[in-house]
Amino acid sequence: MSYVPGSARHAAPLSQRATPDALIVGHLTRDLTPGGWRLGGPALYAARTASLRGLRVAVVTSAAADVAAAARGVLPGVALRVVPSPTTTTFENIYRDGERLQFLRAVAKPLRVCDIPRAWRAAPIVLLAPVAREFNPSIAAALRWVTLGLAPQGWLRQWDANGRVCPAPLDARAGDLFGSCAALILSREDLTGPGATPDALARAEETLRAWSARTPCLVVTRGREGAELWRGGRVELFPAFPAHEMDPTGAGDVFAMTFLCALAAGAPAELAVIEANQVAALSVEGSGVSAIPTPEAARAHFAALHRDA
Repeated sequence: MSYVPGSARHAAPLSQRATPDALIVGHLTRDLTPGGWRLGGPALYAARTASLRGLRVAVVTSAAADVAAAARGVLPGVALRVVPSPTTTTFENIYRDGERLQFLRAVAKPLRVCDIPRAWRAAPIVLLAPVAREFNPSIAAALRWVTLGLAPQGWLRQWDANGRVCPAPLDARAGDLFGSCAALILSREDLTGPGATPDALARAEETLRAWSARTPCLVVTRGREGAELWRGGRVELFPAFPAHEMDPTGAGDVFAMTFLCALAAGAPAELAVIEANQVAALSVEGSGVSAIPTPEAARAHFAALHRDA
């Protein structure tokens, strides 16, 4: 599958009877802040990223009416299938003694195959991006992708009665998708949680090495340090591009969608990582999805920096 940059930017959203270029499945989130809340979730950032590439994008999610309305306002041209829910998946981060504690305060309705319009199931690019185990990995069996990406963060989370989030073993059914996906994209913190001990980091390395032997391409995002590309148990580090960081929220999701779309367009994995690093770097220089650049803008920006240097 190929795309023409800019060919469909801000076009009218697809109907549920038309097949999109890219389908993203996962909950939008309400992220609590000291002043209220902000719209979040991998689906939000990934959808905006793909739309800016000129792709026709569809999102299947579940949320309350206010969050659905907010998402439609910041995702022009993106088709949203929102399963009505009395609640929206809601996260809160609390910092104590230098440690970040994450709490899951509410969960929206789960997503099922029947929630995905039939025409959307044939999207050539698919990103499965759960945040709170909101859909079963077996949902992939109903989809007819060409390029499948897995962002398994939500399948690596569990929470206690108070809502405190901690790492969980990966659902075995998600592991069954490793061999057929084009890319598995995650961070070490998805495996260890914040403030990882040396033992937890060592176990994470073992897990990454084992998973990289089962999937064609595994990418570990490292924020300001760039990203690692794992293939066949071997790893290569790609440094990050310079950025004046204002808000890192969603950068990993921007990276994931950029990388997946570049692969779908025929780029080698190495060039896809570089492109994803560029777009993700510029995405942190503003707040929310408004800071996400087009790939062309990111390339031009860093080419100009290189010339000046």
